[in-house]
Amino acid sequence: MTIEYAKKVLKAYGYFVDNLWKVEDVQDRYECDEEKAQEILKRALVNEGTMERIWIAIDIFAEMDGLKAKK
Repeated sequence: MTIEYAKKVLKAYGYFVDNLWKVEDVQDRYECDEEKAQEILKRALVNEGTMERIWIAIDIFAEMDGLKAKK
C-alpha cells in the first residue's frame, strides 16, 4: 500500500490528510531518533493549546464562509 493510496482511503472516510507530519519534520530541525521525534510530534499536535487554536481557526473560517453554527 502506498502513502497516497492510504491518504485516499482516509480522505474517503472524511479525514483531512493534506497536512500530515512525519518524524523527518522533527529530525530536520533536531538531533533525535524516530521514537523521540514521534513523541515530540504527539506532544506538539495533541496538546490543549494546539487543539484550541485549531478549533478557533475552524470557527473563523466557517464564519467567514457564512456557515451557521449548530446548537
